[in-house]
Amino acid sequence: MIAVLFGSFAILLLAGFPVSLTMGMASLLTILASGELRPLLLPQHLFNGINSFPLMAVPLFILAADLMTAGKLTDSLLRFAKALVGHLPGGLGHVNVLTSILFAGKSGSALADAAGPGAIIMDMMRRAGYPPYYSGAMTAASAIIGPIIPPSIVMVVYAIAEGRVSVSSMFAAGILPGILLGVVLFITNHIISVRHGYQYAAAFGGWRAVGVGFVQSLPGLLMPVIILGGVFSGIFTATESAAVAVAYALLVSLLVTRALKLRDIPRVFLKSALMTSGVLLIVSMASIFANLLTVLQVPQAAAAWLTGLTTDPTQILILLVVFALICGLFIDTLPAVIVLTPILSPIAFHAGIDPLHFGILFIVAIVLGMNTPPVGPVLFVVATVGKLRVELLARAVLPMLLAQLVVLALMVAFPAISLFIPRLLGYAN
Repeated sequence: MIAVLFGSFAILLLAGFPVSLTMGMASLLTILASGELRPLLLPQHLFNGINSFPLMAVPLFILAADLMTAGKLTDSLLRFAKALVGHLPGGLGHVNVLTSILFAGKSGSALADAAGPGAIIMDMMRRAGYPPYYSGAMTAASAIIGPIIPPSIVMVVYAIAEGRVSVSSMFAAGILPGILLGVVLFITNHIISVRHGYQYAAAFGGWRAVGVGFVQSLPGLLMPVIILGGVFSGIFTATESAAVAVAYALLVSLLVTRALKLRDIPRVFLKSALMTSGVLLIVSMASIFANLLTVLQVPQAAAAWLTGLTTDPTQILILLVVFALICGLFIDTLPAVIVLTPILSPIAFHAGIDPLHFGILFIVAIVLGMNTPPVGPVLFVVATVGKLRVELLARAVLPMLLAQLVVLALMVAFPAISLFIPRLLGYAN
């Protein structure tokens, strides 16, 4: 049955079917071929896979990000980033990265960043004289910071699938790694800009301009402060924080920026509903696939095979991270997290690896695959928006991807990068 499950999955994926339908059809074929499993399992697990209170945060965070975009709050973040770092060598590249870091706290989605503010900055870079593929590469590389810096949809899904960690602890663990991913992009952009003469920097408007930009962007900057402050202080749960984010984004967009009109609200809700339906379809299909893996005892077989190779925790962790990186080349982030977490997380746990530390490593490794063919959803979004060829964009993003892999290696070597803040807040022992 394992051969039927993985064989049909591989064939359907190579045939070009969407990942969600591929997992659902492979699961159905396996159930029918077994002769023992009831077909009724499929609709039951499709429903149970999304029947989760913490998962309510997903549509709410998506809606909050869409409301902020409609309310022009992202525009003020962009102006602030340009005032702060736009005058440096390779200035608009730095603006690209900083905006992604700031926007990460609103959407938690790499695709939302790439299609939203990332697309705007990419166009600005091209008009300023940056090569089109370099502009696209910086946009794609900085966009994947979105799922790492909290709040993050991927972290919500991982916490549900793992069961040993809370959503709030995952949020805490993602702060430093997300910032480090941004820092290495700042460094990479500076080196490449100086080497190739990308000195398209705007004149520094002075600290007064920075201060004005900060004040104008304050409504947007306060959102992650309110969300994370409330979660870490225990005022509300991570799921409730998503509802707070929606209320805050709605009020600010209607009453402060006044860019959102009452007549626009149905359109924003419809856009969020369409995005949510796609995400939850992936989650539900991946849930039945993951359940079949458990029924077929794939986690136990994987653990036995891996421990047969080595029993050293560090070596096991390296092997798991490398495996996650490889899987990220072929499977999109959300289905990869749902399917692989029940397999890899128990192996890491029994090897004595902190599940919180492994979770962040695992997510960073999988997310890096969003910029790597053949799946690479961020690459395809950026290529579509910028009218670029995916294969050339993948080549241009390689230096940034290598720099971010260095951060992943540092996280393996120094667990404190992901565990320092959770320990400080009392989440990890």
